[in-house]
Order: sequence, then structure tokens, then C-alpha cells
Amino acid sequence: MSSTESSNQNPVAAFIGIDWADQKHAIVLRAAASTASLEHRSIGAEPDALAEWVLEVRERFAGQGRILVCLEQSRGALIHFLMGYECFELYPINPKQLASYREAFRPSGAKDDPIDAELLYQFVSLHHRQLRPWHPDDGLTRKLALLCQKRRQAVDARTTLSNQLKSELKQYYPLALAVLDNDLTTALAADFLLQWPNFESLKKTAPHKLRKFFYGHQCRSEQKLQARLERIAAAQPLTRDAAIIEAGTLTVQMLAQQLKALVPYIARYEKEIAQLFEIHPDSALFNNLPGAGPTLGPRLLVAFGTDRERFHSPLEAVTFFGVAPVTEQSGKSRWIHFRWACPKFLRQSFHEFAGQSIRFCDWAALYYQQQRARGKGHHAAVRALAYKWIRILFRCWKTHQPYDPQLYLTALLQRGSPYTSPVKNSSPKT
Repeated sequence: MSSTESSNQNPVAAFIGIDWADQKHAIVLRAAASTASLEHRSIGAEPDALAEWVLEVRERFAGQGRILVCLEQSRGALIHFLMGYECFELYPINPKQLASYREAFRPSGAKDDPIDAELLYQFVSLHHRQLRPWHPDDGLTRKLALLCQKRRQAVDARTTLSNQLKSELKQYYPLALAVLDNDLTTALAADFLLQWPNFESLKKTAPHKLRKFFYGHQCRSEQKLQARLERIAAAQPLTRDAAIIEAGTLTVQMLAQQLKALVPYIARYEKEIAQLFEIHPDSALFNNLPGAGPTLGPRLLVAFGTDRERFHSPLEAVTFFGVAPVTEQSGKSRWIHFRWACPKFLRQSFHEFAGQSIRFCDWAALYYQQQRARGKGHHAAVRALAYKWIRILFRCWKTHQPYDPQLYLTALLQRGSPYTSPVKNSSPKT
């Protein structure tokens, strides 16, 4: 019997709907055996107010069964607070689900916190047998998941700063882009731009000082260093307009300082992730996947999590991760489109992994080539490959057995799969 089925066998003591907010939480409650009116209440978002309310609910329904709580999130301060109490069975729902449920009763789209709390109460009280309670992963997995997401946010911030720097430098100082090989994501780039933020300051610098700078940043290729020095010596300014140069210099220094502060924290994120991934019980399932590497391996692990009852079939997994397409049909019309409502970070993780696997896995490369030969674009072909990878990883995850490329190739050969034979006359474009 699954944990969900076992849970549904226990009696329900009460149903609660909570519409959370920064300042006040609107709560609707009714005891399962009661026919009285719904109990409406508003409590503060402070931990003390929440703790007092939890204590009151626990004492009221002690020993009577499960207390089912429905709320509009799967992360955040409130659910992090409630998950610490075993008396609650949590049913977080997607905001889009609540919006659709609200529109069924209020086509005008009118929204109000007490109304939403009542709708959440109705949702869980009427449909809890069709829903699965949320079981948080263990502390190690949750920490690893958060670090992976925060690292990605930091990388995105670094990319944004790099693009802003490139835009500024193109206006008055393209020489810096050429000297730095157009890569402005490194500590070297940040230090270079802080020390020489404009053309004039760089041209005045003696070659031996430039050598010392690049040596200090572990750039010691004499051929590359000499090419840089020659480029600087021969360069001409793009503009001599003082207004453009002075404004650009200040902006570049500001952005470079932010980049310099950010870069070491990305390295710290990566170090923490590597340490946690190494000691995680499920790391063996994801650490040798073709193309995953130290970045995508942990992201795939936390995407599946540690609750083996979370998904009952591969189709549930590919649908949740947003890789499976959506089919809409009405009469003779049929439309298949990209899935919009899904955890974007998880979908991105599988998409990136599938794309990387093409370089390291023969059958994945053949599958991708065949999808391109059928006329699919690059991203559509990668999503199709991600679909196959999720089905494979789902089986590995369920059985606790690491992916064995030879075993999978043998299975493909036994089935006479076309993904073991090269595609003729196909040249995928990326």
C-alpha cells in the first residue's frame, strides 16, 4: 500500500483553507464531522501568531485524525512553518489551479483573500481523495535543491552583468572586449575593468605591468600574452568624446565591482553543492550520467527528490517536469503545444541535460539526429530526447539502480531500435 493510500485510510479531523499574505493570513476551517457554518479567521503572519494558532488547532483536534490544510504554494515562509508539525497534512496547489477554480464560480474574476481561503477549503474537502498530500524531501535534499536554484540565480545575475558590461564597452571602449576575448564573466575581467576602465588608462600602462596582471590571474601563455600586448599597442580609440567616456567609465566600474563581488559566491555555491551531492544517498544514480557533470547531476537528483511515491508512472514525471507536450482537442480541431504551466527550473534542468547528453551518448546523438531529420527544430528535438531520458531516470530512481549504458544499449538492440543505427544524410543544426 502506498503512503497516499495509507494516509487516506486514516480519519479526517478537519479541513482548513489558508490564503497567505505578507501581513495577514485568511483562514477557513470546519471540523470534518461538523455541519456548522464555516469558521472564518484572520491571523498575523508573525511566527508567534502562527504558533499560537497551531497550538490551538492541535489541542482542539488531538487524537481525532488528520488535519488537511490546503494553501496556494509549495514553498515559502508559511509552508516551511507548517511542515514542522506532524498533525497537518499539507495540500499545496498551483496558483493557476486556484485561479481556474475561482473563475468557475466567479466569472468576473473578482478576488478576495477570505473568498480564496474558502475556495481552498472547498477544494481540499471535496477533492482530497483525488489529491496527494505533499511530503517534503529530507533536509539534505532540500538544502541541495535550494543551493542549486540559488546558484543558477547567481549565474543568471552574472550573465546579466556581463551583457550590461559588453553593451557599455561597445559604446566607448571595445579594446577591452578584444583583450578579454569577449568573456566578461570572470574575476579576471572584473579586475581588469576596475584597474583600466577606459582606453586612455590602458594605453598608459607599461607592458611589464600588464604582464604582471595576467600572470597574477594564471594567464601565462606567452603567445596569447604577446598577442594582447600587440593589440593594445596598435589600438586606436573609438571615441574621444569626454562625456561618453566619463559616463561609460563610471558605469563600467560600477558593474565590474558588482561582478567581482558575485564571482566568488558562485564558486562557494558550487563547492557546497559538490560536498552535499557527494554524501547524498542517491548521488550514485545521477553522478555518472553522460553529460550531466557536477552541475546537472545534483539538479537532476533534486528534481526527482527522495519521496518514491511522488510519481507513480513515468508519464506523471514527464508531465510534472513540463517536458511532455499538451494536446488540446475540440471537435475536429487538434492542437499540440509547448507546456507553459510547470516548474521552469526543473524543465530547464532536463532540457540542458538532454542537450549535453548528445555530445557524450551515442544513442542520444542518434535519436537527436533522427528527430532533426524528421523536420523538428533543435529545441523540439532536445525536448523529445529529454522525454526519453526522464523515462529512463524514472526507472533508475524507482529501483535505486544506476543507469547502465551497456544494459540500455543491449535492450535497444534486442528490440531492433533504430537508435542504434546512424542516420543517413542528416546533419543536425543547432
